[in-house]
Amino acid sequence: MAEAERIIGTPDSEEERPEEPGREGDTAESRAADPAAEGDPAAEGDAGAGRGRRRIAVLLTVAAVAYALDLATKMLVVAELEGRQAIPVIGEWLRFEAVRNPGAAFGMGEALTVVFTVIAATVIVVIARIARKLYSLPWAVALGLLLGGAFGNLTDRVFRSPGVFRGEVVDFIAPKGFAVFNLADSAIVCGGILIVLLSFRGLDPDGTVHRN
Repeated sequence: MAEAERIIGTPDSEEERPEEPGREGDTAESRAADPAAEGDPAAEGDAGAGRGRRRIAVLLTVAAVAYALDLATKMLVVAELEGRQAIPVIGEWLRFEAVRNPGAAFGMGEALTVVFTVIAATVIVVIARIARKLYSLPWAVALGLLLGGAFGNLTDRVFRSPGVFRGEVVDFIAPKGFAVFNLADSAIVCGGILIVLLSFRGLDPDGTVHRN
């Protein structure tokens, strides 16, 4: 019987089975070639840095789009609407009307033009600092909206009359019974609302979630 078993052969146990190519003998080499498989901190850091760069790219893209739309609409308003009658959009409820605003968003604080210019510049610096640890996509969108809006109105403050840092912002969206504003103001408000919602949900710019 033992002789028959020897001739026919029985399956080897896992301990006795010789190593097959690409299995145990190759595992160590593959792990050495791929540090991320062992949870290597350097590999994980590279992955995190790549994700951070993608989020910054989203932030800059959103900011660029918001800024470009704001700049283009203001140029169109100055060229085609300034000094002319308002254009009804939705009856008397919404009009396009060219207005020069020396104050903050929605016409507030007309005597503090320089102060609001400094605030806008400060917001841009703060966003740049936050972006270094940005790993959250919703935060990237929110900060992009803030950045694009801040740059839009800051451009007016710097380059429009009556002078540098005292320039008047071009507003043109005029709802009935509400202050006249522009796309930069809209981007700032939308970005601010999104940040409040993200903070309320406990989501931080670095992607971590905390609960109070």
